[in-house]
Amino acid sequence: MEELEGKHADLTIERPDSLRRIAHALSAPVRLQIMQALSKRSMSVGELSQVLDVPMSTTALSVRILEEAGLIHTEAQPGTRGAVKLCSRKIDTIAIRLAPEEENHVSTLSSQMPIGGYSLAEGIKPTCGLAGEHTYIGEMDNPCIFYLPGRFDAQLLWFRAGELEYRFACEQMDAMEIEWLEISFEACSEAPMYRDPWKSDIFVSVNGRQLGVWTSPCDCGGRHGRLTPEWWSDLSTQYGFLKTWRVNGEGSYLEDARIGDVTLADLSLEDMPYIAVRIGVSQQAQHVGGINLFGERFGDHPQAIILRIGYHMREGMDDDSK
Repeated sequence: MEELEGKHADLTIERPDSLRRIAHALSAPVRLQIMQALSKRSMSVGELSQVLDVPMSTTALSVRILEEAGLIHTEAQPGTRGAVKLCSRKIDTIAIRLAPEEENHVSTLSSQMPIGGYSLAEGIKPTCGLAGEHTYIGEMDNPCIFYLPGRFDAQLLWFRAGELEYRFACEQMDAMEIEWLEISFEACSEAPMYRDPWKSDIFVSVNGRQLGVWTSPCDCGGRHGRLTPEWWSDLSTQYGFLKTWRVNGEGSYLEDARIGDVTLADLSLEDMPYIAVRIGVSQQAQHVGGINLFGERFGDHPQAIILRIGYHMREGMDDDSK
């Protein structure tokens, strides 16, 4: 069964309609260029037309085909001369299963954690703070606020250096043969107000093993985030980049690029009662440019931190086993 969840699409040849639709949408060079342009930020049809140097009519048709395929999202927003269509990417990675489902069936377990649902906040350095959907949470630039009860309502958090640990429960770990593990979240660098360029080396680790480092190019601003509340200042950070980290039996990956040699076997998933995911910026990094981490009602993407596991049930087990 094809599945579009978060920023990932699982497709199968046994259900060809979605596969054909997406393959057709990606078959034209101009539509691939649109997907590439939207990897950096949301853009209007007019902006895409200018950036790609193609006619507006061609751009509008290509946007419609990509939207119908479920690859991008469009939203009408007020502009200086009427409404404009703002486009953003929905899908960053696609997996296509060519083997029959009964021969290569992988089930998926997905869990979403609020950005304020961390269990540990270590080494937090200012600038730092928390914001909810309606107002700030606690005092700005005081690391102590990261343990306020109100942190669970956070929709945006930021710090210059430090790390947060999120603990995900998985009740049937001993019954699973895990094929891959994936972590997805929206983030960018942290600068005063917002700034481009402003590099920051953001790392992700699982059970104490670092999967790799992503260098965020900037602290994103200049336009209001698609989901960012109206009370939030236009002079502050507005949105981030949705990044997907994956580890399997061969290594660790950021989107499609291999970034490390850590494998599932290195994570010792069965030895702990939870999966510990750490996100942060090391003070020893080359670019200590902080992090903004976005919730489902802040930024451009309606999600918090998503952990997904692809698995088979062990022989003799089923999904109801305890």
